[in-house]
Amino acid sequence: MGVERANVDAAESEGRTALFEGEPRTVHLSLSAEQRVPPHDHPERRILFHVLEGEIALDLDGETHDLSAGDVLRFDGERQISPEAVTDARALVVLSKG
Repeated sequence: MGVERANVDAAESEGRTALFEGEPRTVHLSLSAEQRVPPHDHPERRILFHVLEGEIALDLDGETHDLSAGDVLRFDGERQISPEAVTDARALVVLSKG
């Protein structure tokens, strides 16, 4: 595999943008203050959730984790996840198999 490059600052200003094709799935998430992603899961994945800017209240199976820029959380994708932006926020989300 060659070298692939992406720029999170060039990603869509709102919503979810895949940064690369294939595995692991790497997504740039941009949310406006008070915007929430509905609860969902990612079966058979491990998730790395890195807040790049702002503050996010990340609900995992009903347990809220208050995250701010620089915080990184790793968890099993079987859990129900629902991020809500406390302020305008951006995150890098990596979903790997296994």
